[in-house]
Amino acid sequence: MGKGGEQGGDSGEPAAQIRFYTWEEIQKHNLRTDKWLVIERKVYNVTKWANRHPGGQRVISHCAGEDATDAFQAFHINPTLVQKFLKPLLIGELAPGEPSQDRDKNSQLVEDFRTLRKTAEDMNLFRASPLFFSLYLGHIIAMEVLAWLMVSYFGTGWIATLILACILTTSQAQAGWLQHDFGHLSVFKKSSWNHIVHKFVIGHLKGASANWWNHRHFQHHAKPNIFKKDPDVNMLHIFVLGDTQPVEYGKKKLKYLPYNHQHEYFFLIFPPLLIPVYFQIQIISTMIRRRFWADLAWAISYYLRYFITYIPFYGVLGSLCLLTFVRFLESHWFVWVTQMNHIPMEIDSEKHRDWLSSQMAATCNIEQSFFNDWFTGHLNFQIEHHLFPTMPRHNFWKVKPLVKSLCAKYGVQYEEKPLGKAFVDIVGSLKKSGDLWLDAYLHK
Repeated sequence: MGKGGEQGGDSGEPAAQIRFYTWEEIQKHNLRTDKWLVIERKVYNVTKWANRHPGGQRVISHCAGEDATDAFQAFHINPTLVQKFLKPLLIGELAPGEPSQDRDKNSQLVEDFRTLRKTAEDMNLFRASPLFFSLYLGHIIAMEVLAWLMVSYFGTGWIATLILACILTTSQAQAGWLQHDFGHLSVFKKSSWNHIVHKFVIGHLKGASANWWNHRHFQHHAKPNIFKKDPDVNMLHIFVLGDTQPVEYGKKKLKYLPYNHQHEYFFLIFPPLLIPVYFQIQIISTMIRRRFWADLAWAISYYLRYFITYIPFYGVLGSLCLLTFVRFLESHWFVWVTQMNHIPMEIDSEKHRDWLSSQMAATCNIEQSFFNDWFTGHLNFQIEHHLFPTMPRHNFWKVKPLVKSLCAKYGVQYEEKPLGKAFVDIVGSLKKSGDLWLDAYLHK
């Protein structure tokens, strides 16, 4: 148990008792029914609060038993405001002799990263450009209008329909990157404004659920490429990833699929089916099961708008086929862009690294160009985005030199590659993991 202490004052009021805890004690409270975490040396019991956490109970649970200071700073645009929710959860502080970081993390690296963040704040790099995001939303709406004009003036022939599908796919992909900005609270100063516009973009422009996205994506950011914590590496036994999972599957003689061929069947399963099948099932079932009725209403508004627009030209069945084809094309775009930064990187079980080291191990960048910025929604700056999720994307290039300098100081790898090589590395990484599985399956 923690040690007792007294906090006196000059007001004459009874002194409040402070309890002090060691890391050994705190790390025991990382269970589903018992969760403590540390923020700026203060210890909080978030067991009951986790279910009410706006970002989802899982993301906060993943930080249980750890120092969550950097994660807390990374996800909240107004930490001072959030402190009012933390105050009732405060149960004590770290004992005076305890280090601020758990598990022998490099305290100087952690402090230097926090200094870097403060420097970025002083440079106003967390301030969004209204013009940038207005123009971005405008070019998405312009594509939607262009698509309607296309079919209105040129009819429903095969060539016109193919061009129409490409325009709608581009609009959907770009709306996906834009909802990502609002979901990360990186546009407006007030969280509520970001949440409202996020629901409009992901709901009315894409037909998806903001809450579903939040609860899934924030886990990925908190613990990227960590098995059992990052949902993006939960491949439902269809793929094996990294260096350790394939060997584990091989030793246990698990063969749900011929994983030594996963780099080949990847083309048939992952890019074509992720959005039109897996995500659609997840989104609809989650909205109904979790009673996200506001999200469901926004999604319905998307489908009403879409079918009202295109049924007069294609009929019900034709409009449904067009939508499915657009989802099919968008899924390819989405998969290649989102996986190129992560699948070739380290994928493993929890190692309890500091914020900088954990993000750097799981992410890499793609070379900057106007096309790469637009095509990837600035996810070619995946490193900077993961380190500073609430930073507006148009400022990533400004903080990049500071991040590279800090990484060089501590010998942390900062990986950057061309777009084409990044795509090739996805397939190469899957082949490597498949070969590891086969070797373990046959010989271990």
